[in-house]
Amino acid sequence: MIILQLFLSFIQIGLFAFGGGYATLPLMEKEIVLSQQWLTHAEFLDVITISQLTPGPIGINAATFTGYKIAGYCGGAVATFAFCLPSVIIVLLLMNFLKKHGTNPQINKVVKGIRPAVITLMVAAAYSIITGGGITDLKGIIIAIVSFIVLQTHKMNPIIVLVLAGIVGIIIY
Repeated sequence: MIILQLFLSFIQIGLFAFGGGYATLPLMEKEIVLSQQWLTHAEFLDVITISQLTPGPIGINAATFTGYKIAGYCGGAVATFAFCLPSVIIVLLLMNFLKKHGTNPQINKVVKGIRPAVITLMVAAAYSIITGGGITDLKGIIIAIVSFIVLQTHKMNPIIVLVLAGIVGIIIY
């Protein structure tokens, strides 16, 4: 029964996962933490952290880790498959549609109209992480601000910034 619940939850998340991995995080949090109560908010933040540190898209990694935590290897595979399935179908349909109508000015206007909503979803994900205990004190705020500045001004590899932030965390905490 839990496998079916995982499938239905993650296919629903995947179906509304517009804007990429970060934009899906509020949807995942609502379903995983609030609705199903499979994870606590702290556990969900850990899943996000691990998902960010491992190779691959954060949304898929979070689905895999959550499914694994809930129902082992089978749960991880089902959650990942269910999360990806709607995107695969939608991309195939859109690819076919854009192949036929991609030069239409109205279609281009629709795409430009969707962009602000996608950005809003990403901002909502960041806000949810920050206010939900992702950054709990002044030290964390400083690490976040310095990391952001380094990423924006030095164009440093994000993996290096994550490793350095982890080292700083070991030192100051």
